[in-house]
Amino acid sequence: MSAAHEQEAERPKTEDGAVPQAQFRIQDGPAPHEAPQDGPVRYDRHGPVAVITLNRPEYRNAQNSAMTYALDRAFYRAAADDEVKVVVLAGAGKHFSAGHDIGTPERDAHLPFERKAGLWWDHSDKAGAESRFARESEVYLGMCRRWRELPKPVIASVHGACIAGGLMLAWVCDLIIASDDAFFADPVVRMGIPGVEYFAHPWVMPPRVAKEFLFTGDRMSAQRAYEAGMVNRVVPRAELAERTQELALRIAEMPRMGLALTKRAVNQAEDLQGLHTGMDSVFGLHHLAHAHNAETAADSLSGMDIRAMKKGPA
Repeated sequence: MSAAHEQEAERPKTEDGAVPQAQFRIQDGPAPHEAPQDGPVRYDRHGPVAVITLNRPEYRNAQNSAMTYALDRAFYRAAADDEVKVVVLAGAGKHFSAGHDIGTPERDAHLPFERKAGLWWDHSDKAGAESRFARESEVYLGMCRRWRELPKPVIASVHGACIAGGLMLAWVCDLIIASDDAFFADPVVRMGIPGVEYFAHPWVMPPRVAKEFLFTGDRMSAQRAYEAGMVNRVVPRAELAERTQELALRIAEMPRMGLALTKRAVNQAEDLQGLHTGMDSVFGLHHLAHAHNAETAADSLSGMDIRAMKKGPA
């Protein structure tokens, strides 16, 4: 992606250097005075807040590898910018993210990319379980773990669908603000797979709620997600950007080092409660399921595509 795709949109500032609240926007497209950003991820800075926007609205922000690596660059940029205190992750269009790309014309799972998250070798010239494990260790589990450790608060601003791989992006964020039209789902058990690669389910919600969520594949409403403790706030759709702005700017008033250490403290506590090792364990089960599907069904996804996933089990 070219530098123009990640061009920062400058905003007018008040005398004290702050950005007026009206200038902070999470929107479906650039305003007339902004440089267009037509890559898979948009990056804008509004004073102390970086807004990173998933930008494949025509595919409900399905995540291909090009988007994953563009997102990684955007997170790294926000981490390196001393002017950024808080990061917001949002989605362009009608949905936050419908998950991993398993069927768009730009699906690129077979292509090599420069690896950033780990030391596993290139998957593109390998076969079978070796290829799948190497790729998913990098672009799914590895990237999500990398982003979770960004030493600045990250707020997910979620509307519409947040499904499967979309959950992974929301769950690596420190806070989740959901619009009242948002819904959450992990339907991959329909593929015979025990949940997405970043298996945070029993940490972001109670275990029995997590089991029902996975066993049924049903949608969880924003209100139910709030009641289960997975979401911090539910707000009207029309107010999502404004309410996200208010919280981001309030957090940005805190000292940078204090925020970084506090985030680290809570993340370490979660890991001591088994989050990191639990994910390692389930990642192995996830790939056992892929291998079983490859032996007994049409492919490692059990022959399921987007249309079949929408219909559900026979």
